[in-house]
Amino acid sequence: MMEKRDDHTDANWLRLRSEEGPDLKLFKVRFDHMRNARNGQIGRMVVLEAPDSVNVVALAEDGQLLLSKQYRFGTEEMTLECPGGIVDPGEAHRTAAERELREETGYSSTQWRYLGCVPSNPVFMDNYCHHWLALGATATHALDLDAEEAIEPFLLPLSELKAAVKAQQISHPHTLSALARVFELWDRPDLTTL
Repeated sequence: MMEKRDDHTDANWLRLRSEEGPDLKLFKVRFDHMRNARNGQIGRMVVLEAPDSVNVVALAEDGQLLLSKQYRFGTEEMTLECPGGIVDPGEAHRTAAERELREETGYSSTQWRYLGCVPSNPVFMDNYCHHWLALGATATHALDLDAEEAIEPFLLPLSELKAAVKAQQISHPHTLSALARVFELWDRPDLTTL
């Protein structure tokens, strides 16, 4: 993971100052006044400060992929995605992955492997999503959802995964990023015929 820095981040951009914006439920807005060394222009950039998050590629004991089915307010649709959520203050991201898997699906695992991380959206966000693989997951707990969550655990046979991605039944970018680290999701195009 790239380390977050307080000063300028690139030879072409210099942070002159920052100002606080509104504190929203999941994000805190920051406005950075940046000078582009290429042309000297100063712009007021919007940055959403947010805690890191996790998602879990969980394979149940029978080999099926364990997903969370839930409504997403931004796109106003039901999604199938890897279980996951926000890393709490002071919490290690593996601990958060174990907790989120248990809370959203009722499953636990003793076999964990770190798959790496990606920036959530480097255009305007400062956080990362950490991907974890959980093998041999078993149902151990009742769901423990937040008041604003309505999540249904969903088991998908691996033989149906590529079709679900192709049909955009699975389209959340963090989920696709995590799954692509474990499975081949797309048929490779023949570039010679393009």
